[in-house]
Amino acid sequence: MVDVPSKADVVIVGGGIIGVSVAYFLGRKGVQEVVLLERGMLGQGSTGKCAGGIRTQFSTPINVQFSLVSLQVFERFEELFGVDPEFHRVGYLFLASEESHWSQLLENERLLRSMGVGPEILSPEEMSRRWPFLVTEDLLGGSYSPRDGYAGPYEVLQGFARAARKLGVKVLEGVEVTGLRTSQGRVQGVELGDGRSISCRWVVNAAGPQASQVAAMAGLELPVKPYRRQLFFTDIFHHLPDEIPLTIDLASGWYMRREGKGLLLSGPQDSESSFNENVDFDSAEWTAERSLKRCPILEKARIVRGWAGLYEVSPDHHAIIGEFPELRGFLCVNGFSGHGFQHSPAAGIVAAELIVDGKATTIDVTPLAPTRFREGRLIHEPLTAIRD
Repeated sequence: MVDVPSKADVVIVGGGIIGVSVAYFLGRKGVQEVVLLERGMLGQGSTGKCAGGIRTQFSTPINVQFSLVSLQVFERFEELFGVDPEFHRVGYLFLASEESHWSQLLENERLLRSMGVGPEILSPEEMSRRWPFLVTEDLLGGSYSPRDGYAGPYEVLQGFARAARKLGVKVLEGVEVTGLRTSQGRVQGVELGDGRSISCRWVVNAAGPQASQVAAMAGLELPVKPYRRQLFFTDIFHHLPDEIPLTIDLASGWYMRREGKGLLLSGPQDSESSFNENVDFDSAEWTAERSLKRCPILEKARIVRGWAGLYEVSPDHHAIIGEFPELRGFLCVNGFSGHGFQHSPAAGIVAAELIVDGKATTIDVTPLAPTRFREGRLIHEPLTAIRD
């Protein structure tokens, strides 16, 4: 049986990338008794099944801020944590074939330029010149950010977890939270599946796709839904350059990037919410069709495996960070809608500030409060792989 303390300052529910980031930054701020509980193994959920994208191209200032703060950590990750995050700065290339998407990219360029990270706006002819393997005749244009790319989710998670342990955080696997203890509008502790409990003043909900279930333990409604998204991988493929941008076709939601000597190709997102993580290899047809339309040389590629993971989706595709006024000490850090890995450093920083300082100063996260949905203050993010 895992040795579980009977009390703590902070209990973090969930051992994915958000949970370990929060744990590390709490340790950095000197919180002495932090316990992270993961019901399975660290990273076995959404983190271990994500594509690892890191980008600055978003449509709202707060998402761009999260990217910029997180990017500072990723750029120094090996120096800070002693772990190579395998950050490949191959760039992000968004392709627009519809007027609405093209207008969005042009609007994004103005926002991003005002924040110091403006992408290159490219014509179809320029994209064809740079990346002749792409079909561009049907495109209105594209947006390319060369500083962006992708990193290794497992490496980053282990870096955070190892550093958190060195700071005294107890990271416990195989421990499931089954209930929350509350009194007079404040968290008092968590109940565990084996009958034990931990008393604490703060509980951090970092449960990813299960976030709404954890909130429901306290009678709270958190609008986070799980959606399956599938990824497929090819065998060794030498018919494309060793480095290509992470390329996203906004009209279809298809994307591709290198995965070692092969390729990672996106599959379809389910239209209905579920916890289904089975790979539907019939979906490989969806992937093949869209791959060949945009990159015909992929007819020479062979899909050899695939996996499925869950997006934790909020109604406006922005993170949910903050407390409910009716339950103090219950901090939500959820709903990243496919952006959790890349925004995990910033999420850990602001969560630690909220707990220790009472206010997030690195980024003002007031707009991300969980009450915004019932108050009608949604902030929509259109530049996402999630299909509405």
